[in-house]
Amino acid sequence: MAEGQAEPTVGELLGTLARDTGVLMRQELQLASAEMTLKARLFARNAGLVAFGGAMALAGGLAVLAAAIAALHLVIPLWLSALIVGAVVIVVGYAFIAKGLSALKHIDATPSKTLGTLGADVAWAKEQVR
Repeated sequence: MAEGQAEPTVGELLGTLARDTGVLMRQELQLASAEMTLKARLFARNAGLVAFGGAMALAGGLAVLAAAIAALHLVIPLWLSALIVGAVVIVVGYAFIAKGLSALKHIDATPSKTLGTLGADVAWAKEQVR
């Protein structure tokens, strides 16, 4: 400390601590918000894959039903082509569903970066009080 300058009072130190802690908490909230926004985007994208896969599987199921109806009604090669197309659409739909569900299982919704920095913030605040 330079000569001639008085040391800050306890009130001034507490005021500085309160101000710094407020800034720190606002920054933590901003970090948590950014982290949760990113996780929500990932969740939405993968949920979209699951929905698309479900729609593809439904379309495949309808094609298989059309093939069964055609087979029973006409007994001509048309049913075979509808059956093949329906099976392919079901396999594609299943692949999309499996990919989306697998990705959803790996998303951690916990704001881990924020929780990690909060521990450091608590240690900092304790150190400032000493």
